[in-house]
Amino acid sequence: MSENFNFIGPAQVGQSQPQPQNLSRASTSRDGNSGAVGHDNLLPIANVGRIMKEALPPQAKISKRAKETIQECATEFVGFVTGEASERCRRERRKTINGDDICHAMRSLGLDHYADAMRRYLQRYRESEELAAALNSGSGSGSGGGIQIDVRAELSIFRGHEQQDRN
Repeated sequence: MSENFNFIGPAQVGQSQPQPQNLSRASTSRDGNSGAVGHDNLLPIANVGRIMKEALPPQAKISKRAKETIQECATEFVGFVTGEASERCRRERRKTINGDDICHAMRSLGLDHYADAMRRYLQRYRESEELAAALNSGSGSGSGGGIQIDVRAELSIFRGHEQQDRN
């Protein structure tokens, strides 16, 4: 059973602003309706932990609570961006969200840095898909070996780390 936890302090009584909620138990959609966010709706913790580990030195340890916190935040972020992209599709009477919709959503949410990186990644991905399709149609055999694209190379925050590592 899902529960909403609204914490109302003495200074908050009578205010019309939404109250904080425990994200691991409940979430509020854009229209204000509360819905259960069970474990099925969170990003997989193993994937979150693996991504976190890649960004840290090999000897670093990550607590279970830290992984759970990032899991909740990442899930909320993905939902936030996807909701904005979905709204654009709804306005344009389309049923499928594509990569361009995600880039547009990031830009409209003020995440220009990420939108630019995503646009570059999307362009390279599309080019690699075209190349793979051309290679597969020419050879007649499905090798299944995809082309790798380093997403981190697209973000300048990671480029700064690479330059420091080389020095």
